[in-house]
Amino acid sequence: MRAVKGHGTENDFVLLPDLDGELRLTPELTRALADRHAGIGGDGVLRVVRSVNEPEAAAMAAQAEFFMDYRNADGSVAEMCGNGVRVFARYLHEAGLLGDHGRIATRGGVKQVWLDADGQVTVGMGIPHVLIDTPVVTVHDQQWADSVAVEMPNPHVVVETDAETLAALDLTRAPLVEPGLPHGQNVEFTVALGERHIAMRVHERGVGETRSCGTGICAVVVAAYVRAGAEADGQTWRVDVPGGRCEVVWQPDGEILLRGPAVLVAEIDLEPSWLGLATVR
Repeated sequence: MRAVKGHGTENDFVLLPDLDGELRLTPELTRALADRHAGIGGDGVLRVVRSVNEPEAAAMAAQAEFFMDYRNADGSVAEMCGNGVRVFARYLHEAGLLGDHGRIATRGGVKQVWLDADGQVTVGMGIPHVLIDTPVVTVHDQQWADSVAVEMPNPHVVVETDAETLAALDLTRAPLVEPGLPHGQNVEFTVALGERHIAMRVHERGVGETRSCGTGICAVVVAAYVRAGAEADGQTWRVDVPGGRCEVVWQPDGEILLRGPAVLVAEIDLEPSWLGLATVR
């Protein structure tokens, strides 16, 4: 079996080409592939399959030829991944399966992608849903009661803090969120750096702290609008994460555009003996 390693602002993934839908991507195999010591290593696994060959995506096949089957590093299934879909699009383009513009099916719906000559990829992320709930977030002895909860469509809880606190936060364990969202949540901590410019760190459900989170980057921009009592206006925002920078535009029609890099690092041939063990771990 062949795998591809890639990343978007250092949010890294193992891609598995499986166009005919023959691979059974179990939680055990996902965890083994994502293992940074005994596997390839990644924040998640992206299976590349033709929509028509995947029961979950068959209804979207007329709109998008390929389905992004995304799993978190712990083997759990996720709705979408903003960095992952850019890397997925980069792979399809390099493999000659996608032009400079196309559509990709995800569990969060069909997403449009545009590939630019400078290596950046733009994704139409859909329309965010701001939740009424405002959970309280606790990290050790620090607490924030003014969060903004956003579905993008992954669930996010966004809190604003100061630069010193952001730098010192210990995110080796998941922040306590009360009440938690029904399907868990990613938690973003943000600092305003200037006009339409935000710094962010994130703890992702099923992964831990990651160098970046695409849906989270969109969610923190939405949260900034909510806190300001403003409406989507088509302005470009910059969001800095430990792994780099992305740009976000919340269009007046409600859709969010996410733009950032997508890099393919290597092609890897998996050893059959390792693969046999990995599927039963």
